[in-house]
Amino acid sequence: MTDLMEISAALQKGRAKLVKEMVEQAVAEGIPAKKILDEGLLHGMDIVGQKFKVNELYVPDVLVAARAMNAGTEILKPLLVDEGVEAAGKVVIGTCKGDLHDIGKNLVKMMMEGKGLQVIDLGVDVSAEQFVSTAIEQDAEVIACSALLTTTMGEMANVVKLAEEKGVRDKVTIMVGGAPVNDSFKESVGADIYAPDAASAADEAVSAIG
Repeated sequence: MTDLMEISAALQKGRAKLVKEMVEQAVAEGIPAKKILDEGLLHGMDIVGQKFKVNELYVPDVLVAARAMNAGTEILKPLLVDEGVEAAGKVVIGTCKGDLHDIGKNLVKMMMEGKGLQVIDLGVDVSAEQFVSTAIEQDAEVIACSALLTTTMGEMANVVKLAEEKGVRDKVTIMVGGAPVNDSFKESVGADIYAPDAASAADEAVSAIG
């Protein structure tokens, strides 16, 4: 019988090919997809997130681990649908209008997916209208806005304002992050959560949805 802890360990080392093979084997042995996901893939990504938070792992380590996780989840996705398993929640993420930086956003996305969340990635140069309309269409619980330029931080205030105008402000948690963003900026624009790093952002999103 496949040891799911071995899948977790292989994922932490970023061994995508091995993770894929072990997940396929676990499926063939009749282990439920949800169990493989939770105790193998998400368990491994959770440890990666914790180690990243305390600087035991770095961005390249997270990228290879996320690639290994994706190799495993590709196999599990159709099975999870068959089992009726839904994501723990939905997040709409993007880099604010006028800003083309995406490394931080991509890291946050990986960490959130590593927590079992469904992440709708709008990419870069995303307007307040795109953030809010997508959240409404997708029935998402969280909007996560990223900015690396001080000139684009203002769009975060527009996201909050538009959510109020559309009458969904009480239904959606608005998260902000990025190098120039801090807690007092979060307060000034009326957002709900500021996260200093990708792993914290994922934890905060899970708490907000939970």
